[in-house]
Amino acid sequence: MKMIRTLLAGLTGMALASVAGQAMAQADTPKYGGTLDVATTSTGVTTLSWDLADWQATLQTRDTGQFYEQLFSVDLGKAKSRGGKYPFTISGWQPSDAIRGELAESWQWVTPLVLEIKLRKGVKFPAKAGVMPERELTAEDVVFSFNRMNTSAKKTQGYYDHIDKVSAKDKDTVVFTFNKFLADWDYRFGNGFFSGIVPKEVVDAGPGNWKNVNGTGPFMLGNVAQGNSLTFVKNPVYWDKETINGTAYKLPFVDKLVHRVIKDEATQQAALRTGKLDILSSISSEAAKELKKTAPQVKWNRWLSTSAARVALRVDTKPFTDVRVRRALNMAVNKQEVIDKFYGGEAEMFVFPMHPEYVGYHTPLKDMPPAVQELFTYDPAKAKKLLAEAGYPKGFAFKMQICTCNAEQMELMPLVAAYLEMVNVKMEIVPMEYGAHLSAMTSHTNGAGYLTTIPDVNPTTSLRINYGKGQVYNAPMWDDPRFDARVVEALGERDEAKRQQILRESTAFILEQAPAIWMPAPYRYTAWWPWVRNYGGELFVGAGRNAPIHARVWIDQDMKKKMGF
Repeated sequence: MKMIRTLLAGLTGMALASVAGQAMAQADTPKYGGTLDVATTSTGVTTLSWDLADWQATLQTRDTGQFYEQLFSVDLGKAKSRGGKYPFTISGWQPSDAIRGELAESWQWVTPLVLEIKLRKGVKFPAKAGVMPERELTAEDVVFSFNRMNTSAKKTQGYYDHIDKVSAKDKDTVVFTFNKFLADWDYRFGNGFFSGIVPKEVVDAGPGNWKNVNGTGPFMLGNVAQGNSLTFVKNPVYWDKETINGTAYKLPFVDKLVHRVIKDEATQQAALRTGKLDILSSISSEAAKELKKTAPQVKWNRWLSTSAARVALRVDTKPFTDVRVRRALNMAVNKQEVIDKFYGGEAEMFVFPMHPEYVGYHTPLKDMPPAVQELFTYDPAKAKKLLAEAGYPKGFAFKMQICTCNAEQMELMPLVAAYLEMVNVKMEIVPMEYGAHLSAMTSHTNGAGYLTTIPDVNPTTSLRINYGKGQVYNAPMWDDPRFDARVVEALGERDEAKRQQILRESTAFILEQAPAIWMPAPYRYTAWWPWVRNYGGELFVGAGRNAPIHARVWIDQDMKKKMGF
């Protein structure tokens, strides 16, 4: 095998592409079997908890989302790669015209405040030795899951306050009784980060133990090699199918799905080049350029990240209690130079807290008020002037906590520190491991400076989770009753056009107040080998989940062998 790989390494990209093309022409019919090896967008992060009630959002959905399903998902038939209009690369947003029922077969408002959901019939939990026998999903499972999440001591403040109760009308019907309308009701307990349906048997057995977890999704958790990999195996009683060329095929196609945990970017790239990875989901533009040279037969998708880096500045801690100081730090950083030099032009200046893809919610920077535009313009002279006016003519020093799990940000922050040094502000970078870094923010014990890349999630949620009083991800500790009231007003507005207007105004307000040093967002790349079939670079079906995407992938094993892997 090593000899074959050595010989193939000497072939031209054209020759390899020819081999791939010949094999692809023979692979129109899906094939079952094989293993899909992937490194996800959070490939450097190790799972912290397997219990959804611990509210570890990103990891719950990336990892537990393989087996815990939700009420709603997306219609992948509307993906760009399948002739639709959506790339499905944003973690928490499901366009209203692309929502598909997952465990929900249908839903309707029977009154303005009563939502009735019919569950799919025939959906089953697989048998799990020592935990539960194979059995059908029922409405009581949804009620149990909701009540457990709603009574969790770790739940996000006010997350379910809009719901009075959830009840089972019959075996297949769940009724949500609201006390007020909430615009993102479907996200909160339908397709969001805390919406997985967990059977009572798993909770009784111990939901934090990975050996006990079990859900209705396409995969079952087979093994955990801490800090190395997660191995999932096919759920033999999975309910969903994929129609290809008029024929319905039972899912999933692959026998195994392996999530690789690889912290080092160079190691990630080497794993892709050598075929140890089938899909690498988040690649920097610089690395993509090199991979296109060394692995020219690999396929690509380019997408704009929602995770723009920003240095959160605690507004309850001096000197960041003064808006002039916060604005000064923004003007001290040459953000256009960061785009041009650090990202090689592969970034956008203005992405957070409303991503450009949120049509109707996003206001381009050129249309923002001058006070907002100023924060994205390099002006060290004015930065020094503002610092002097605020009482810091000689500058000051502060500590900034950063996660070691993100190599790119570890490289970027010294550059930011150098810019601040030029206006006499010393930013001391404090590296922290992922768990400690996340805990500092969620417990609100983070330092005066804290690097966060928590994404905007979706347009109706972004402002609330990042800047609402007491919210878990509110690293700047922003506290403004008027701002909170406007966000609440928007969430209660049924008219989407009016809701968009309120959120646009609120976005401009929070940007102007500068509770963070706003940084550009990079373009990222997803790469996959041509033997990965029925895939077009899609990343999420909502809330960081990718199980329905990977369940639809099949491996053309003949092509893989012909290409020497």
